[in-house]
Amino acid sequence: MNQQQSIRFTAKEILEKDFKTSMRGYNPDEVDKFLDAVIQDYELFQRKVELLEQENAALKREVKKVSERTQRQAPAQTVGSTNYDILQRLSNLEKKVFGSKLYE
Repeated sequence: MNQQQSIRFTAKEILEKDFKTSMRGYNPDEVDKFLDAVIQDYELFQRKVELLEQENAALKREVKKVSERTQRQAPAQTVGSTNYDILQRLSNLEKKVFGSKLYE
């Protein structure tokens, strides 16, 4: 997307736009120019929305991949930390039951 393009009107500016009147009403050229600019803004909005939707979909896919990877790895990590915890508890139990002579 061209970075020089920027949104020119806010909703408030569009709402508050006051066209000059002539003998027969609004100046058609002024209204046409304004509406052309509004249309360009909406086209820019649409392109930005499409890009953000694509980016959002890509990020969701990435989150899903990471989540699946994490879920596959989590049981192994839990088992490893559980084994360590069990060994630590056994060591503490041995110290209490057999005393410090076991480790001298």
